[in-house]
Amino acid sequence: MPKKDMLNNKQRFLVVTLTLLTFIMGTSEFVIVGLLTEVASDLKITLAAAGTLVSAFAISYAVGTPILTALLSKFSKYPLMLVLTFVFVLANMVSALADTYMILLISRMVTAVVSGVLIAMSMTIANSTMPAAKKPAIVALIFAGFAVANVFGVPLGTFIGQLENWHLSFWLTALLGVVVFIIGVFAIPRNLVTEKTSLKEQLKLLTYGRVILAFFIPAFGAAATFTIYTYITPMIENGMSVPTRFVGIILLVFGVFTIFSNVLSGKIAGKNGVGKLRYTFIMQAVILSSLYFTMNTMVAGLINIMFVALMFYVMNAPIQLYFMNFAETYSPAMKDFASSLTPVAINVGIALGSFVGNFVVEHSSFIHLSWAGGLEALVASGLSFIIYGWKQRNKTD
Repeated sequence: MPKKDMLNNKQRFLVVTLTLLTFIMGTSEFVIVGLLTEVASDLKITLAAAGTLVSAFAISYAVGTPILTALLSKFSKYPLMLVLTFVFVLANMVSALADTYMILLISRMVTAVVSGVLIAMSMTIANSTMPAAKKPAIVALIFAGFAVANVFGVPLGTFIGQLENWHLSFWLTALLGVVVFIIGVFAIPRNLVTEKTSLKEQLKLLTYGRVILAFFIPAFGAAATFTIYTYITPMIENGMSVPTRFVGIILLVFGVFTIFSNVLSGKIAGKNGVGKLRYTFIMQAVILSSLYFTMNTMVAGLINIMFVALMFYVMNAPIQLYFMNFAETYSPAMKDFASSLTPVAINVGIALGSFVGNFVVEHSSFIHLSWAGGLEALVASGLSFIIYGWKQRNKTD
């Protein structure tokens, strides 16, 4: 490998820091899912009201992240990353101290927007500081922080919250935030070039039809996965007749497979990522649809579920690089805003997938989730074909 494509020690330290950051963001975002019963009981609200904490986070992330990212992009990255990490710590401390639903809701919404901007800025920093040949693998590695959070961070936070009280889980994420703040002081480069631009100029990125269509690729890709994932526990227990005591182990193995999904994502993104996604989503559609035939058989169903996990994050790195490369070609000033689009689209997809899943289960049965997820994956594939064709007609993208 050419020496210019190798990472130096500072770059390695930065990659580890940014991956740790996404791990903490992922833990903070998803830990609430395992604590809804405890939160509802302690705050004396219904379980449905507690569930709005999850949807409010996703909506705040999707709406607030691109706007705040565009507004803050003119500031120097070094102090901005540290200030946002500090705000993240404070928001999690407020969540830990919350004794009413409204305080917890507001703190979670602030956490969502700050997390989204931090992740977008992390992607921009990685894109600006890493060798071109390493960017696909590094972007995939940074996204892997979310997968590792689901395997280790969320179960740990949930265990602590259920063992003592849910407030401790947010003290944990606040403490982790302090750790990454201290590391970030030394790891984040201080001399990054900042493009001075207005919100209006940033939002011009949304005037490109290719960008709008590309946004819906990860949205439908995530929706396909989360249509199934939202109901994965009852599918395993009721559909595959797996004893409840083994479900936790199965979900742990599922999480490990999602880490391999990030590795696969980096490989796909290495060359002609969007072109490969055309067929990747077709493969995902086949895997999801085949659950219709395997769900009633324990061994075949569990193998099928692990293939679902293997496809969980494959789209992330190719789409993230597409957005960043597009902005770099047409207007480098849009890079920060472009970096925010993939995580925002994924959160839109999570909300869409959960909605579709709820609709199917309410009007049909778990087994038909397979067809719904497969259809959403085919939509993502179709959009990938369109974007790839567009890209081929204009080789500069």
